[in-house]
Amino acid sequence: MARRIKITTEATGDVIAELLDAKNPKTAESLWNALPIDGRADRWGDEIYFGIPVKLDAENASEDVEVGDVGYWPPGNAFCIFFGRTPASIGNEPRAASPVNVFGKILGDSAVFRKVRSGSKIRIEKV
Repeated sequence: MARRIKITTEATGDVIAELLDAKNPKTAESLWNALPIDGRADRWGDEIYFGIPVKLDAENASEDVEVGDVGYWPPGNAFCIFFGRTPASIGNEPRAASPVNVFGKILGDSAVFRKVRSGSKIRIEKV
């Protein structure tokens, strides 16, 4: 059975994401083992990111991401949620500032994260 995480903010309520263990297994496992994690969201276009207590190198990392992808950004030790265009986008697809380890996918409509403002409390925990 796939592992799932719950991402909670005041603006969105609970949002579920599924871990993609096959794509970046070390990243997925490290994040899972660090949960629960609390932080404060930062916005970069239609991306939310925030520092987490996980330090990893690139693992099958790419700047090309899809709407709904959940990733880990090694240079900032950050958890990232992509839900639309970012300042680095070419066309309508999101694009990371630099390569990220994609390890999860939002289940449902990730556009709900447009309601989240920089500085908002965010929590990630196991489902």
